[in-house]
Amino acid sequence: MKRTAWFDRSFPAITDNGVMPDIIERLAGTPARLEELTRGAAEAVMVYKSGDQWSAQEEAGHLSDMEPLWSGRFDDFVEGRQELRLADLTNQRTHQANHNASALPELLMRFREQRALLVKKLQALDDTQMNNTALHPRLKTPMRVIDLAYFVAEHDDHHLAGIREKLLSA
Repeated sequence: MKRTAWFDRSFPAITDNGVMPDIIERLAGTPARLEELTRGAAEAVMVYKSGDQWSAQEEAGHLSDMEPLWSGRFDDFVEGRQELRLADLTNQRTHQANHNASALPELLMRFREQRALLVKKLQALDDTQMNNTALHPRLKTPMRVIDLAYFVAEHDDHHLAGIREKLLSA
């Protein structure tokens, strides 16, 4: 089954803020799903690279590399910005991080700690902040907090699926 490339994806607007607790639960559960997915995987399999694609371990590290962007974008909503901050679409942070040289448990713990902070931030938002709108800079579409939370959850799952694909093909 061929997955759609991340930059080819589109994301629907979510009109019901009442599903935010469900999305937060999904976001909160990503570290545990990542840990379960990688549990018992041989280091050689985790760090294996095929061509210019990231290894499974680099994909895992990428999840924590993205947390400052997600946190900053949620801050953009709180601050009432008209446009969300830009992402580095070349993913230089991940390319330069050398995640394959790190211990997997260290990468997993860093992601777990960062994600816990993000979840706490989302749980603290009030109804007014939840309704703020800002333009997503790449998609050129207006988003609310719930739309970005869904976007982040989809990004998580995109990389979890990539890791699973790599582990199954090893």
